[in-house]
Amino acid sequence: MATGKVARSRSTPVKENGAKLVEGLNSFKSDKFDADGYVQSKCSLNEKEIKQLCSYLVDLKKASAEEMRRSVYANYAAFIRTSKEISDLEGELSSMRNLLSTQATLIHGLAEGVNIDSLSISDSEGFAANALSNSEDREAADLDKWLVEFPDLLDVLLAERRVDEALVALDEGERVVSEAKEMKTLNPKSLVSLQNAIVERRQKLADQLAEAACQPSTRGAELRGAISALKKLGDGPRAHNLLLNAHFQRYQYNMLSLRPSSTSYGGAYTAALAQLVFSAVAQAASDSLAIFGQEPSYTSELVVWATKQTEAFSLLVKRHALASSAAAGGLRAAAECVQIALGHCSLLEARGLALCPVLLKLFRPSVEQALNANLKRIQESTAALAAADDWVLICPPMANRQTGRPSSISINNTTAFQHKLTSSAHHFNLMVQDFFEDVGPLLSMQLGGQALEGLFQVFNSYVNMLIKALPGFMEEEASFEDSVNKIVRMAETEVQQIALLANASLLADELLPRAAMKLSPLSQAAYKDDNRRPSDRQNRHPEQREWRRRLVSAVDRLKDIFCRQHALDLIFTEEGDSHLTADMYINIDGNADEIEWFPSLIYQELFIKLNTMANLAADMFQGRGRFATLLLMRLTETVILWLSEDQSFWDDIEEGPRPLGPLGLQQFYLDMKFVVCFASQGRYLSRNLQRVINEIISKAMAAYAATGMDPYSELPEDEWFNDICQDAMERLSGKPKEINSPTASVSAQSISSVRSHSSS
Repeated sequence: MATGKVARSRSTPVKENGAKLVEGLNSFKSDKFDADGYVQSKCSLNEKEIKQLCSYLVDLKKASAEEMRRSVYANYAAFIRTSKEISDLEGELSSMRNLLSTQATLIHGLAEGVNIDSLSISDSEGFAANALSNSEDREAADLDKWLVEFPDLLDVLLAERRVDEALVALDEGERVVSEAKEMKTLNPKSLVSLQNAIVERRQKLADQLAEAACQPSTRGAELRGAISALKKLGDGPRAHNLLLNAHFQRYQYNMLSLRPSSTSYGGAYTAALAQLVFSAVAQAASDSLAIFGQEPSYTSELVVWATKQTEAFSLLVKRHALASSAAAGGLRAAAECVQIALGHCSLLEARGLALCPVLLKLFRPSVEQALNANLKRIQESTAALAAADDWVLICPPMANRQTGRPSSISINNTTAFQHKLTSSAHHFNLMVQDFFEDVGPLLSMQLGGQALEGLFQVFNSYVNMLIKALPGFMEEEASFEDSVNKIVRMAETEVQQIALLANASLLADELLPRAAMKLSPLSQAAYKDDNRRPSDRQNRHPEQREWRRRLVSAVDRLKDIFCRQHALDLIFTEEGDSHLTADMYINIDGNADEIEWFPSLIYQELFIKLNTMANLAADMFQGRGRFATLLLMRLTETVILWLSEDQSFWDDIEEGPRPLGPLGLQQFYLDMKFVVCFASQGRYLSRNLQRVINEIISKAMAAYAATGMDPYSELPEDEWFNDICQDAMERLSGKPKEINSPTASVSAQSISSVRSHSSS
């Protein structure tokens, strides 16, 4: 379908290029056409133009090939029907020609007989007749004797079923008839009698051969001999139809011993049935080629017959093997049946019968049903386990899968072995690995995209379960309608909440892309020996790269809600009051005699929370420090963005009951520098965070400048702020402060200088 769209979308450019081509030919019609100059002008194309021309020619070739293929498939049935009609018409014309020849001979003979009877035989003619040579009399006598014995000879040969000798005798009779017509050696009555005898015995022989071909006991060389003899008699269409029907009846008879039951193994039944059907089709194709050659009408009839048998085979397989496994979500059983059928069917390609597309088209609905049922089972099972998950990271279990086979995730998947997940995530990963164990039919049926989409929906549902496990989101449960189980155990502690992120991130970044790589046939061989990260290999496959981007987007949604929830816990109290207000800055001036410069409480708590999470993430995200860094970066940005977008805060700063004073400006600047310092030290200071902080500082300094004061004259040097920030990080981190710390002296000097500025 997509190819058809491409072909249609390129039809207009092709027409335009055709018009350009006609215009370009006008230059050849000129009497002053310079061949050398023309060639030289066309050879001046640069490399880019040559590539564009080559690309256009390749696209045109693809469009032409696709149009030809569509035309062939669209008219294939009409072609076969027309070929059969032409073949039937040729047979009828041959019969009419023989009938007309017989009638002409009869009429001619009657006319000559009447003419001879009306004439009197003169004495001279009698003398001439008596003068015939003895040799001619003997030949006539022998011919008369042969005419009498010939029908009896044919009857004997037919009765004794000596087909080859009967064919030779019939050919001899045809030769005698031909010579008699040319030499007029037989009277019309004898000639008509001979022709009738030949036609009658030929028909009787044809009926004998057809009857023999229809017998189940007629096989192998005997069947081919009968069909070949029938073809030599001039009844090719009937012979070919009898050949195909004989093979059909044979495998139908053999199928009587194949009795499927509800408890039979689907793969065994499929293999036995495929052996019967496709071996019969293969033998029919061999016999047809040996007897009838490559004649189009017979080849087309063979293709139609083989397609019909393939369709009947697929219906039996779906009824007795695929239906139950597909309904129960048995993707592995359904895939095995399809693989067995395709394996037998592909052997016919050596005989010119490409029937695998027919099977794939007919099996696709059943495999899709099994695929969807399998995905639904994964989703329901994971949701049930997530409802009872205690959100504690554990090592992957070494137990076998549900199939009873050794767990390949424990043996081959080193990534899963190195990292920890909670119990529901481990189970989800095991089921996904098992889901992609057999991907052959998914690839051949072009169901890879559907499998990836279904797996994304299942993962997205699991992420919704993780989101509902975060405290504070119980009231938003109704927004996740795709979740199967509405009850989820809450992740009360930060360790449990970070475990939710560990589940989602490891699945999206490592485990699911690694499993999905099996859907790329070009990468399977290279994947076994490739030790690079899945994210690096994923760049080679655009479809899977986009799919992985969607997985990461789902994880980002969980990460955003996690960060927003923790930011709200920092900013607001349980009663709903805000810790982040303008009063903490505009009330400093005039309300304190002695100030101990230190970051505001909310930023201290932010630093402590980030420091705690960094330590937890270092243990829980071993080997995946980048994700921990991005999480801390996102949480810091969430708090600062809240400050940047809090309009009531800025209304109070810019137009509040009291203007922002020099000490308030200094404290505000210190808080922002503190955020920059600990984010920079923790290596999660993003460009966006730096930009937002600079914008916030600029807004605060603009508000202070609106009072008529110079903000730069009120702020100490950056070294003063950096020393206070470093001292604050050491104290909040629990590190002992050194005696006679230079920070204390610098702070005192700076405070006194600020006071002197404010007093002046």
